[in-house]
Amino acid sequence: MSAYISEFDLCAHDCADAPTIAIKDSIDIAGHATTAASRALADTVAAAEHADVVQRLLDAGWRITGKTNMHELAFGMTGINDFTGTPRNPQDAARIPGGSSSGSASAVGLGLVDAALGTDTGGSVRGPAACCGVTGLKPTFGRVSRRGVAPVETTLDCVGPFAREMRVLIDVMSAIDPSFDAGSARRDASKARVGIVAVDADAGIRKAVEHAVRCAGFASRGVELASMHDAFCAGLAVINAETWHAFGHLIETGKLGADLDARLRAALNTTSADLDAAENVRRIFIAAVDHALADVDVLVLPTLPAFPITLDAARAGTSVIAMSSLIRPFNLSGHPALSLPLPVEGASLKAGLQIVGRKGADEKVCAVAAHIEAALVQ
Repeated sequence: MSAYISEFDLCAHDCADAPTIAIKDSIDIAGHATTAASRALADTVAAAEHADVVQRLLDAGWRITGKTNMHELAFGMTGINDFTGTPRNPQDAARIPGGSSSGSASAVGLGLVDAALGTDTGGSVRGPAACCGVTGLKPTFGRVSRRGVAPVETTLDCVGPFAREMRVLIDVMSAIDPSFDAGSARRDASKARVGIVAVDADAGIRKAVEHAVRCAGFASRGVELASMHDAFCAGLAVINAETWHAFGHLIETGKLGADLDARLRAALNTTSADLDAAENVRRIFIAAVDHALADVDVLVLPTLPAFPITLDAARAGTSVIAMSSLIRPFNLSGHPALSLPLPVEGASLKAGLQIVGRKGADEKVCAVAAHIEAALVQ
């Protein structure tokens, strides 16, 4: 149950003291095939050049240790993959690691690397981060280059980092985003104003979110986002259409996993009317989030509404789509969103605290997360 698909050492300079990072197998590394953990792409030719984010990491002195495993074609929430194996959840090996960036979250949580890159189209960085007890960031849509990342065409997907500590996550962002201001991300955020979003989630996780805000000493108030469910459904419609467009032809190979084959066939049923309705919801939800952020610096809510289910339950057919009910809406809207490990009273696992900021305010999201991180370890 390896977090990796392939392991190697790649660095532009002396590797001796370089921080280590692993790269999701939907991101190009020159000389290595980008297979998206799919048998249908196993014979893909090696990439001719690095994705922009990979080149920037190498230029910044990072050591790349390999390509990480993932849910096939980045189209699933469990991380289960019967072709490449299922990465181990560092918090509980009996539970799913989350998808689709399962291997990246697992590698970081197991301490195999200092950091990892994943991609987040419907929660695929934040979900695995919450499952595996690590930190993961979905940047503002369009802020981090996707050149050399699959799928090529998307209105949802973002490249984002995983780390065990905010200081390391900020270092990764400084490398992959030339516009990222590390000084602002490390600035004192104790005076930040926080809106706590009312959501449907396990009572213990909701209480833990409120406790974290109190521990951090933030001024806070309750916030309603009435269109969250509509945004969740609209996000599903968009990801279905865009994933079919990118990978639907692979059904003809007969080499897809059973879950992917079924999901892609269902995605084909997404109509133009569904997409028109989804785009209308996108406009409404963006306005709602922007309005909620007009009077606060960030919004906070659980990353996942419950702890991850077991591998046995997932294999038995327990639906996991609701796992993304609190994260997928912010892919639709494009706002930056980060998942921070969250202790829950009486629980052996950590949950995830999600922090959402204004578009382009990724540094503020990181600063608030760093302040909460420090408050929770005191």
